[in-house]
Amino acid sequence: MNEYVENFIDYITNERELSKNTLDSYKRDIYQFMVFLNTMKIENIDDVTKTNIITYMIHLKKVGRATSTISRNLASIRSFFQYLFSKRHVSKDPTLNLEAPKGEKKLPIILTIEEIELLLDQPKTNTQKGIRDKAMLELLYATGIRVSELVELNLEDVNLSMSYLKCNRGNKERIIPMGSMALEALKNYLENCRDYMVKEDGDALFVNVQGNPMSRQGFWKIIKKYAHNAQIEKSITPQVLRHSFAIHLLQNGADLKSIQKMLGHSDISTTNIYALINSKKINEVYTKAHPRA
Repeated sequence: MNEYVENFIDYITNERELSKNTLDSYKRDIYQFMVFLNTMKIENIDDVTKTNIITYMIHLKKVGRATSTISRNLASIRSFFQYLFSKRHVSKDPTLNLEAPKGEKKLPIILTIEEIELLLDQPKTNTQKGIRDKAMLELLYATGIRVSELVELNLEDVNLSMSYLKCNRGNKERIIPMGSMALEALKNYLENCRDYMVKEDGDALFVNVQGNPMSRQGFWKIIKKYAHNAQIEKSITPQVLRHSFAIHLLQNGADLKSIQKMLGHSDISTTNIYALINSKKINEVYTKAHPRA
């Protein structure tokens, strides 16, 4: 059965515009499902039934997997069998009409404006590393880009004179404006630090102390350090800055469609979570402030 998995991985790698993280998730989910089928002594892929898949979902629940993780696994398995059925490797699609488990939709963590300012004030700009860190944090909050997009930026992706950056994901490019604070921090980094930090002929916008392109893991350590220094009780990740960017725009009058474009969401329903947060916040303010609430 591994041959079918390898063919499927080749297919989604070459034919579908997926991020590396999504591809890695597909691989992990399908290979783990294959291991489970092996424990059930199922050797022929066409012998897999809907009951087998439901049993696997129950198994994932029993070992403590989150509802979102189980849903993602089912989505991966469904894509796998749709591919097999289209290639006539199986006579039926056992995932047909299988529904993903429904769980309570958790609202993302959002920082207040005061918490954002506290976090962004943490890097000490009397060192090259501090100047770089300040530019990265300011840019992440100012544009709402993903951490993977941040570390993949090249010099050619930023336009200082027009105050915007280009972000590429798959074959889709989006243009995102930069605010004055992010622009100032980025200019400071480019004029006073980057050339001294980067290895020769490097195009990466942000580099580590070895002069190599900054990694996602490297930036995670950076933001965790500053979050700890700021003594903010909330669990702060790069995604929290992305969420905060979106909700602060919404609270200041931006429309959902514009936010969707800046975030790079393919579906407006993904962006709607911020409208839900904003509505919840308005209700809290009303309840606390209105004399007849």
